[in-house]
Amino acid sequence: MVRVSVQLQEHLLSSSAFMEQLQNQESMFLVAESAAGYSLASYYTSLGLFVISVPGLWSLIKRSVKSKIVQKTFIGEGGGKKEPAQVAGEILSFFTRNNFSVTDRGEAITFEGIMVPNRGQAALLTFCTCISLASVALVLTITFPDFGNNWFWITILSPLAGAYYWKRASRKEEIKVKMMVADDGTLSEIVVQGDDQQVEQMRKELQFSEKGMVYVKGIFER
Repeated sequence: MVRVSVQLQEHLLSSSAFMEQLQNQESMFLVAESAAGYSLASYYTSLGLFVISVPGLWSLIKRSVKSKIVQKTFIGEGGGKKEPAQVAGEILSFFTRNNFSVTDRGEAITFEGIMVPNRGQAALLTFCTCISLASVALVLTITFPDFGNNWFWITILSPLAGAYYWKRASRKEEIKVKMMVADDGTLSEIVVQGDDQQVEQMRKELQFSEKGMVYVKGIFER
């Protein structure tokens, strides 16, 4: 009986050692698999970046060379301190400096000129394209790992977006300005219709405030 008990105990010890060895091999396999691959969270995060950024990339590039026409109503800072003729002269001087000329002096004065490419806009477009292509490369790296990190070489195509903008951004623009004068002869409102960038530049240089809006200067403007 003692011999049978000893044999049974040895068998249990050997079985326990075998199971422990099997568990160790299984955990080593799981560690190796996680080290070699990517987690699902990482994959779906990258896929989300891909879905969000890439489809709108070409649309962003195309819209960068087109006008965004807006109509805004401004009032000069300081209310009626400036005479309408003085404000009109400042508006004319602004557009003249920016290579615009008067083509119509009807109820609204029409200025016509050529918009030129902006270096800051080209740099921003190149940067956004680089980020989008990097997202594509990250997804491709996970989906097709055989090619490795070589997928990130597609980011060298991002300057093409800036070049596309620089080549096509020159265009003819038309800005309409209408000045509203109150019964007492003071300037009431200035209605401006035209390209969003040009209108915003005019607002900043001539220190106009948009009607119904409170403008707070940014930290770089103080």
